Amino acid sequence: MSNNVNQQVIEEFRANGGRVGGWFEGARLLLLTTTGARSGHPHTTPLGYLPDGGERVLVIASAGGAPRDPQWLRNLRADPLVTVEDGVFTYRARAEVLAGGERDAVFARAAQADPGWADYQRRSGRVLPVVAVTPLPGPPTPSAGSPGAALTSVHDAFRRELALIQQEVERGAGAVGAQLRVNCLTLCQGLRNHHRGEDERLFPWLAQGRPELGAVFDRLAAEHRAMAVLLDELRAVLSAPSVGQEVLRREVGRLTDEVRAHLAYEEEQVLPLLEASA
Repeated sequence: MSNNVNQQVIEEFRANGGRVGGWFEGARLLLLTTTGARSGHPHTTPLGYLPDGGERVLVIASAGGAPRDPQWLRNLRADPLVTVEDGVFTYRARAEVLAGGERDAVFARAAQADPGWADYQRRSGRVLPVVAVTPLPGPPTPSAGSPGAALTSVHDAFRRELALIQQEVERGAGAVGAQLRVNCLTLCQGLRNHHRGEDERLFPWLAQGRPELGAVFDRLAAEHRAMAVLLDELRAVLSAPSVGQEVLRREVGRLTDEVRAHLAYEEEQVLPLLEASA
């Protein structure tokens, strides 16, 4: 991809909270900034990524099937400390090029979900490196400005991920692949963490001195508990040795309906409070 096209994607990504059109439309996308191995200057590249359980994400150095490793990979081999923008947060991370059986297992998982990866590898004539990107300790920086915009950005990310998973389930041919299981489990963990943060920090802070809002926060807490049950049920389905497409479609659909309705109500009630507090 040319530098001009890269820059257009980067600008669109940053302007639209991680959403872009064209080649990357509907893809899981992040911006990876490495330090130039020769220049020492920051070098930002838009890359598709794979969820990997919530603790890290994975990127594949396909370079569109080119015979040489991309520059961003050469950079992080020299300096594995990188910056990641995911459309919601910006954070520092450590990149690790996977090796041996771990690399092969991850790549096989990716190629099963999207045969395009295997096609890139055949065209390139090289074994495509797989890189794990793990956030460093410490809170990330919200990409959006105000607290209300930051919350909406997080919610929009969950909506997009639910839509992507529903599309992936629909494209399945009966059996549920390993990467789709990981995508679902990563979503489950993300929702749990988000709700825990709201229950333990955000909602108590907003509720201080507002007894008239008790019913609102009681309802939000009850909806979190109900979704926790749905998440447990989805995890139980995914833990079965064999999961049918219809079963997963039903469970993901139930969760999607509940989450969308909850997010809409939460935004209606909480966004004005956040903006007033700000």
